[in-house]
Amino acid sequence: MMKLSRSLLSSRSQLSEKLLAGEANYVRDGLKSHVLISQAGMSTTGHDVSAKGSLGGRIFAPYYVYKGKAAFSVDPVLPTFMKLDSGDLKVKRKGVILLTFAPAIGERKYDWAKKQHFALSPTEVGSLLTMGPRDSSEFFHDPAMLSSNAGQMRKSLSIKANADGFFISLICIASSHGLGPVD
Repeated sequence: MMKLSRSLLSSRSQLSEKLLAGEANYVRDGLKSHVLISQAGMSTTGHDVSAKGSLGGRIFAPYYVYKGKAAFSVDPVLPTFMKLDSGDLKVKRKGVILLTFAPAIGERKYDWAKKQHFALSPTEVGSLLTMGPRDSSEFFHDPAMLSSNAGQMRKSLSIKANADGFFISLICIASSHGLGPVD
């Protein structure tokens, strides 16, 4: 531990000298321990978030689960930002975890034309992360809640923990179509 401490202190003093002399462009240029710090997952640099919500060229791929009655995908959707006149960024639309469900129409065949979406907010994701082995969660959404079409479509997502994993059920109720579960 003492050796690491001495190494960090010497790197720090070398960095200070390089920064004052204008030789180092980035903090990592002057640090011998840059590899140690980045491997430990500690970063002092912020994320380069553009106004479109992308994180410096990072790509987030959906995760698919295929079962007998249905398939679903989990896809992170980044927040979008708008640039203010001052140059600062403001959240335009919050990020979500988008769940997409498709019913099975045969063995290993799914009807993606009848897919249903359910967007989990960060608060809802947090409650899922805190679920215990015997807990369950249920979320209700009305996609048109703040419009004149409120109440025409209601969605209920139920997640129950069991011995082998989780049972996830989405029930969509449309006033014009009736009840339509996707298990």
